[in-house]
Amino acid sequence: MSEKKVNLLGFSLQSLEDFFAKIGEPRFRAKQLIKWVHQKGILDFEEMSDFNKHLRSRLKSLAILLPPKIEEIHTSPEGTIKYLVKLESGSMVEMVRIPEKKRMTLCISSQAGCALQCTFCATGAQGFEKNLTADEIIGQLWLANFSSNNEPLITNVVFMGMGEPLLNFIPVIESAKIMKEQLAYGLSRKRITISTSGITPQIDQLFNEIDVSLAISLHAPTNELRDEIVPINKKYPISVLMKSCNRYLDFYDGKRSITIEYVLIDGVNDSEELAKKLAKLLSNISCKINLIPFNPFDGSNYKRSNNKNIEVFKKVLMNKGFITTLRVTRGDAVDGACGQLVGKLVKSVKGKKLISHQSIS
Repeated sequence: MSEKKVNLLGFSLQSLEDFFAKIGEPRFRAKQLIKWVHQKGILDFEEMSDFNKHLRSRLKSLAILLPPKIEEIHTSPEGTIKYLVKLESGSMVEMVRIPEKKRMTLCISSQAGCALQCTFCATGAQGFEKNLTADEIIGQLWLANFSSNNEPLITNVVFMGMGEPLLNFIPVIESAKIMKEQLAYGLSRKRITISTSGITPQIDQLFNEIDVSLAISLHAPTNELRDEIVPINKKYPISVLMKSCNRYLDFYDGKRSITIEYVLIDGVNDSEELAKKLAKLLSNISCKINLIPFNPFDGSNYKRSNNKNIEVFKKVLMNKGFITTLRVTRGDAVDGACGQLVGKLVKSVKGKKLISHQSIS
């Protein structure tokens, strides 16, 4: 049986240098390959003209450059594009292209399914399937940039799609290194955001591995409420999470801030009292707060907060001096909650009712 070929798509520059050294080639070949793939979008070794014929033949025998496949594309009137992406394993994930005035943001997935069981986020109802490999993660960015000639290049990437990024730590870090690599996509640390529900050991490890922006999916200012809607809080309670956030900020000598994500759910976490508690909780954390009106999905009893409650909540935070933004609802026409397309597809294939996933992306 022939040995399985290695997929070089998810290899960082360092990993590619090690690969070429291992096969007896100069390490500078790594720089040539990474530019062909991630700057020019070339996946065929035969088209890499600065590789000699022998090397091209050898690479074809040892390796592949294989991104996942786009299964469906859905576009909303305001230009948001949702992609249903099929992995080699057969699992489905989603990525979303979000156009904004001066940037083009891509929301990507790090896992197929999710095991965290957040009550406002029903991916868990579809079940956890797998961690994505580095090539499946960076492959989403490759697809967004090179699968069509009609779309502008991605300027920002947020790990806010399906899954908990910090529970798939190494592939997420490896793919983020490729995003930052100047010979690849050249995205600055401000343009790459990793969002987590509060996996504190990996938050503490993150700043030692890579310099990127950090977002915390908080959604409640008290342990009692957060235990209910974000169950991972039972393992890593708010006091532990805040200490981890402070260690992250201390590492950068107060030169950074953290984005706090807060989904507003009617009658659950949107009261003026809770806004005051949130302001008190975050009083010693350098942060900006992103308020996100809940995006309803089939099978959930939660409702979007009304506009009055949203404005009161926002005003409380702003009056306490927090930079507070209200995320504009996008993508309703393309099943804006991440995972909805996957749920519908699986439902149609298997004939089973699956609840869609509510994401903050």
